[in-house]
Amino acid sequence: MQRRLTAFNVASLIVGFAFLYVPIVLLVVYSFNASQLVTVWGGFSTRWYGQLAQNRLFLDAAWVTLRVAFLSACAATVLGTLAAMALVRHARFPGRFLFSGMVFAPLVMPEVITGLSLLLLFVAIGFDRGFWTVTIAHTTFTLCFVAVVVQSRLVSFDRSLEEAAQDLGCPPAKAFLLVTLPVIWPAVAAGWMLAFTLSLDDLVIASFTSGPGATTLPMRIYSQVRLGVTPEINAISTILIGVVAAGVVAASFVTRRQERQRLRDERMAAEGA
Repeated sequence: MQRRLTAFNVASLIVGFAFLYVPIVLLVVYSFNASQLVTVWGGFSTRWYGQLAQNRLFLDAAWVTLRVAFLSACAATVLGTLAAMALVRHARFPGRFLFSGMVFAPLVMPEVITGLSLLLLFVAIGFDRGFWTVTIAHTTFTLCFVAVVVQSRLVSFDRSLEEAAQDLGCPPAKAFLLVTLPVIWPAVAAGWMLAFTLSLDDLVIASFTSGPGATTLPMRIYSQVRLGVTPEINAISTILIGVVAAGVVAASFVTRRQERQRLRDERMAAEGA
């Protein structure tokens, strides 16, 4: 029995989506505002994008942010996938409870605590804060999200495929690369995208672990907002929204294409049998 939408449900959906997306739409619209005042519409203009292209502080911060996000997402994807493999394939091993707790601790731990603990660690070992400390911190923070996504896919993975490859003489590492990884690749790609987005968005942890020459874009935007919101902030926020949206659409397209290819292969195999 299908339940029909009531007026209350429709109104709740409209209010919920409006609460989430109207501020984003307004931000995008006012990034094309010709007026210097961000709350007063002065006509359509792209002048703030032109000024943003000449703002060296924002450009340097954006370049640092993209490099940190890319490197930390790659490292977190590798480590998170390995951690998920260990938790799924080895149900019992000494220290498993401690290991799983350490992997998933950043999920529930406040970012302030994570940033402060990493700051104290870097100070204790005498590691100068800068680009690499932010990258390490973001890797530590996003690793758990990758592990959760990949682990959920590995739980439903049919290990008989990998075992069949090993029975035919394929080494374990090669069997993982040729059999397991292509099957779980959508989850790995989703984990990478999630880690990349979280790194782009992070402010608290980067504020604790950054140093000279390693100011990320959220830090630069926050310091600028404290002095007043300018149309340039709307412009760079719109660019960030576009980059993230394009990445999500691309990942969705690739995942859907791989799913269609898998279904086509299964259909051909069934017809051949």
